[in-house]
Amino acid sequence: MPTQLSGQKMFLAGNWVNGDRIIEVRDPQDNSIIDTVPAASAEDMMKCIEEAKVGAKIAASMPVHERMRIISAAANYIEQHSVEYARTIAREGSKTIREATKEVERCVETLRICAEETRRIHGETIPFDQVPGSENRVGYYYRFPIGIIGAITPFNDPLNLVAHKVGPAIASGNAIIVKPATVTPLSALMLAKAFAHAGLPSKILSVITGFGSEIGDVLVTHPAIRMISFTGGMEAGEEIVRKAGLKKISMELGSNSPVIVLEDANVEEAVESTVSGAFWAAGQNCLGVQRIYVQETIMDQFETLFVKRTTQYNIGDKQSEQTDMGPLITEKEAMRVEKLVNEACEKGAVLLTGGIRNGAFYSPTVLKNIPEDCLIAKEEIFGPVVLLYQVSDVDTAIEKSNDVNYGLQAGIFTKNIDKAHKAITKMDVGGIMINDSSDYRIDAMPFGGVKKSGLGREGIKFAIQEMTEPKVVCFKLSNSTFSY
Repeated sequence: MPTQLSGQKMFLAGNWVNGDRIIEVRDPQDNSIIDTVPAASAEDMMKCIEEAKVGAKIAASMPVHERMRIISAAANYIEQHSVEYARTIAREGSKTIREATKEVERCVETLRICAEETRRIHGETIPFDQVPGSENRVGYYYRFPIGIIGAITPFNDPLNLVAHKVGPAIASGNAIIVKPATVTPLSALMLAKAFAHAGLPSKILSVITGFGSEIGDVLVTHPAIRMISFTGGMEAGEEIVRKAGLKKISMELGSNSPVIVLEDANVEEAVESTVSGAFWAAGQNCLGVQRIYVQETIMDQFETLFVKRTTQYNIGDKQSEQTDMGPLITEKEAMRVEKLVNEACEKGAVLLTGGIRNGAFYSPTVLKNIPEDCLIAKEEIFGPVVLLYQVSDVDTAIEKSNDVNYGLQAGIFTKNIDKAHKAITKMDVGGIMINDSSDYRIDAMPFGGVKKSGLGREGIKFAIQEMTEPKVVCFKLSNSTFSY
């Protein structure tokens, strides 16, 4: 049955507004039009920023208990309408309905953590009398909101990654303008709907839909924007840094995450974990398992089990509960992945399974014997492809894991605490999972990478730290009144 297009509006400073032009939102599974959203202009973004200047003052004056109430109410609204939210995620993006349902659950949890962390934005007392001559001074510091935050979000987690920016911004008393991915704007607008329903005052939150080439530079370069929070590709991140000027920058720029499997590991558990980590959301996952370094004594066993489990993946209709993996976000992206795999195979890589494209669908693919000069060996694939490497020992595995420009998360499977600890200390990553794949995260932990995987940390408490600044207060007391 054809979908009835309602024509969504964007959320400009608390008001639902249309635009002069529209963007068609399409289901990557069959390229059908789901709905339309406004294509905002540079003038729309300028108007939004002017409104956000007022919104920042309103947000900063909002008491903690009111921030907590609003964020909790938004979480409750999403939970009560979880089926609708999950269906939207699964329609406009690549996720299956099971993956989308999980994202909605995580979004609810993210916002509830935000509500709790709102009460924990603390300062500390400062012993000024540690310096001779300051015996009659006392004081402290507290954290204050920075003002207006510009958030640019990706397509692969179109609800929860937006919540990871909006929730901490509101919790810490800031205004925030979200520019969601052009291909998946509906989930971000539904998040705005939840906050509007929760009673968030106007002008604090905006979700502006449009093309990055037309409105992105306005958001990034405007001096009133005091912080840019970006999740996306490395090249786009570097471009933002060049243009942003003097403001705070928080970036998560992806990776090509390694996992090490040593001979003492539980091979069956390692296979199950890494297959899931490689092909979740069709491999379009910044934490997705891309490179697996397997100790040579168990390589044959691991390879056999890994390929067998991969071929059992059910590819098809995203809305079916039986589907394990859907399409990539566009056919163009599937063609990009296909080109990377074909180049590797032409240079001598061995295709163990997969390598088949059908429109935007690309089958789960496993390669081994990948030449080092292949692009796929060094760059982020961002698709359902995993590379198997044989190594002699943990030191070699760590060395090869580090030999890239990325460093977001990694995993290691071993029962040897000394080898696990060596990986912990020697791997150049922002997080390491022991006896788990790189694709593990809870929303309360600090999340971010090193090298070209990003700047700063997300995770609610840590995002709030990024979105606030400390202000020092010092009282000079008269000698006659100073006492303890």
